[in-house]
Amino acid sequence: MAEASRLFHASFIPSFCSLHKTIPHSHSHSAIFHKRPIHCSVFTNDTTKAAVSQNVPWGCDIDSLENASALQKWLSESGLPDQKMAIERVEVGERGLVASKNIRKGEKLLFVPPPLVITADSEWTCVEAGEVLKQNSVPDWPLLATYLISEASFLESSRWRSYISALPRQPYSLLYWTREELDRYLEASQIRERAIERVMDVIGTYNDLRLRIFSKYPHLFPEEVFNIETFKWSFGILFSRLVRLPSMDGRVALVPWADMLNHSCEVETFLDYDKSSQGVVFTTDRPYQPGEQVFISYGKKSNGELLLSYGFVPKEGTNPSDSVELSVSLKKYDKCYKEKLEALRKYEFSASQCFPIQITGWPVELMAYAYLAVSPPSMSRQFEEMAAAASNKTTTKKDLRYPEIEEEALQFILDSCESSISKYNKFLQASGSMDLDVTSPKQLNRRLFLKQLAVDLCTSERRILFRAQYILRRRLRDIRSGELRALNLFDGLRKLFN
Repeated sequence: MAEASRLFHASFIPSFCSLHKTIPHSHSHSAIFHKRPIHCSVFTNDTTKAAVSQNVPWGCDIDSLENASALQKWLSESGLPDQKMAIERVEVGERGLVASKNIRKGEKLLFVPPPLVITADSEWTCVEAGEVLKQNSVPDWPLLATYLISEASFLESSRWRSYISALPRQPYSLLYWTREELDRYLEASQIRERAIERVMDVIGTYNDLRLRIFSKYPHLFPEEVFNIETFKWSFGILFSRLVRLPSMDGRVALVPWADMLNHSCEVETFLDYDKSSQGVVFTTDRPYQPGEQVFISYGKKSNGELLLSYGFVPKEGTNPSDSVELSVSLKKYDKCYKEKLEALRKYEFSASQCFPIQITGWPVELMAYAYLAVSPPSMSRQFEEMAAAASNKTTTKKDLRYPEIEEEALQFILDSCESSISKYNKFLQASGSMDLDVTSPKQLNRRLFLKQLAVDLCTSERRILFRAQYILRRRLRDIRSGELRALNLFDGLRKLFN
């Protein structure tokens, strides 16, 4: 479904930086761009419905083998060594790399040479456009997003013609969900908020570039080419394909051919630059027979994160890194609400926070937040210690224990879990009879596809919450039964002395 060699060694969400440097005067340059207009359909705050985004005039259908074969031919002619894999249609993902020969466990594959890797230092077809962005210190992510659009607009003369032609015209990404679809299908999941935030980040980045650079160099960055729709496309490509290469000082790069590899939760191999062979490689962690699809890992990501960037959800229970974001909040009627909020703000936290819960349990930071939320006024001296532990910015012991309020803290987390479970139940119960409100077959297929993704995500996230609910109830039962035994013992001793 999603194709990629996109491993972020750490959780890498780009920082969309504003551009602050003064823009120099333009040099005269005549550039030829496609004049085909691309209309913006990004949602805004005052609209609940939006048309499905139009496709950009380059790239191909997600399952196209014709352009992929042309890419393989061009790469071979440009220095890519003979491969033991070929691009084919596959069951897991529309396209993928399939073994054409026997592959051993521990074998290095790919060997994509640096000249075939796209980085922030890659040469621009429109040299002046690249110089303008670099003179203004545009960060790597927006620079690469602009680079992709620029090279696509010069498609006939760009050296990346075959690569761009093989890229999906509409990447699988939540960037392409309308606001109505996000609100409707992901209402129970915290991924909805992250998707909206990501869309707004992309819009903000584009608006910043347009205001500070594009509007002052219209001959280099015409609006019919450099607009929000093409930036959604280019950022969709980056989110789903950009990799961080540890052995190249952590540089981010697009690696043609390697980004046809699909993800499996069962493998742990990832891409990196191999200095001895001077190419981007990965080392297999299992053997493959001819005809078997070869996989890599996109990193230890939850199902929600995989949907957010790559547009797919693994089967329920198959992702050991799966987690769900649990939303918790201070109670406004708390007598110490202001003091607790002040302690949280000191560590850049707000009254409402989200913490990841896995099938194996929850982080100590969540427990620290729960302690703070339920602590009485008599514990006000500990408020800052609890807030620091909740934010993971403490230099002292993080795993705090306050036995006198542990029962209340666990109950607080349980209440939050059950509130979240009720939202998932409501959505999943309604999903069977949900009116898709479309008339065209194409739109119907899209809505069915999106709804199924949402059902798969919500089912997997609810499963984790059910497990947390079970553990919390058991711990509370043990605490309360222990208290009951202590009370019975105390009563027995009192009667004995009496």
